[in-house]
Amino acid sequence: MASLFPQSGDVLADLRQAVRGDFSAAVDQLSALVRIPAMAWESFDPSQLDQAAQQAAGLVRGAGLPDVDILQAPRPDGTPGAPAVVGRRPAQPGKPTILLYAHYDVQPAGQLELWESPPFEAVERGGRLWGRGVADNKAGVLLHVAAVRNALRVLDGRLGVGITVFIDGEEEAGSPSLPLLLQQHADLLRADVLVVADSGNWKVGVPALTTSLRGLILGTVEVRVLDHALHSGSYGGPLVDAVAALSRLIASFHHDDGSVAVEGLPASEEPGPPLSDAEFRADSRVRPGVPLAGSGSITSRLWTKPAMAIIGIDAPSVALSTDTLQPAARARFSLSLAAASDTAAAMEAVRRHVENHVPFGAEVVFTPGGRTEGFAGDASSPVSRLMLAAMEDTWGVPAVSMGVGGSIPAVNILNRLFPEADILITGAEDPDSRAHGANESIHLGDFENAIVAEALLLARLNTQD
Repeated sequence: MASLFPQSGDVLADLRQAVRGDFSAAVDQLSALVRIPAMAWESFDPSQLDQAAQQAAGLVRGAGLPDVDILQAPRPDGTPGAPAVVGRRPAQPGKPTILLYAHYDVQPAGQLELWESPPFEAVERGGRLWGRGVADNKAGVLLHVAAVRNALRVLDGRLGVGITVFIDGEEEAGSPSLPLLLQQHADLLRADVLVVADSGNWKVGVPALTTSLRGLILGTVEVRVLDHALHSGSYGGPLVDAVAALSRLIASFHHDDGSVAVEGLPASEEPGPPLSDAEFRADSRVRPGVPLAGSGSITSRLWTKPAMAIIGIDAPSVALSTDTLQPAARARFSLSLAAASDTAAAMEAVRRHVENHVPFGAEVVFTPGGRTEGFAGDASSPVSRLMLAAMEDTWGVPAVSMGVGGSIPAVNILNRLFPEADILITGAEDPDSRAHGANESIHLGDFENAIVAEALLLARLNTQD
């Protein structure tokens, strides 16, 4: 893509210099936010959410948006939702308003022994910053804060676009209170352009705009074969235990090549940027000798074909196991879907599959969980082209339009509420960021460039009619 703007004499050099001078402060602020273990699940301390929201509010206020509120709405079950932060700077007449979204809540740390440094202590090594939530999505919070701060400094009162920073506090829990909160405060949050900084780049050194997200459904399957546990020696043989029966059911979800065997799920080939098997194997760190599942291009298997994972099993641990036939066992599945898929229809397809593959005549209970619709954007829209050009000018290499296999609940909630707004999905992650896993990290050079590119977008939106 040819640059839409001249390189010399424009605001890019000034923004780059300002961001570079401010960058150590941004990293320090990100590190301070990482230290707060804010998790929006019932089993974790809700006071950490309040602390993170207060800290995020201070960051937004310090960026130059003095009108800052902390808002809450109830979840569908009536329990309080996590606090969300909203900071605003109204648009001057004739100028657009841009809403910048990120979230401060994170996934649990998981097994601490897998971390090379404490998960809630940001550590810099090898040009990267490591810590739980540093990529997903506290970097997004600081990306917006630092971009606004430096755009306001450089343009010194000439920035007429309206800016709203919206920081969610429960995205990792599915943003259950977000629909009601947005409905209650729609006028406060209405915008012409939405930037969701919860994705990443094609690879280190190559920026990307995310233009599609897969949908997602979650659910549990419980298998019961006995009223109570039995001695495996005395009763084994005529009886198959529940864990073995559940394993047979789980195995039915995939064909022999690893592709999803549930019938009725949409799938298509994705003509996206080339990604070789070798590149993907290097990015994912798959073990040598383990074949890649499915067929077709790697990008279609990542973006436009279904992918099912078993993300939890309730069964005795090896450490606490006894020599018994287990009466019941339960598994939780996560099924990612092509962007245009009907998630309700997909849930019924999984239910039918379970009913048609009941193992050994066991009692099986299927319990639907949460659903998140997919998203398909338009990389050719004027605002998308503006973002891609800002990325290209900042990094100095062509920017990529890509899909992402994950889901972001807020994108579809915002899209339904503001259907006329352009949605841009960006972020600071890269293929080795390991979001949700141990040793999560971001590349600091790309993080700095992401701040510059977003500040440049603000500056260039300011010049649009």
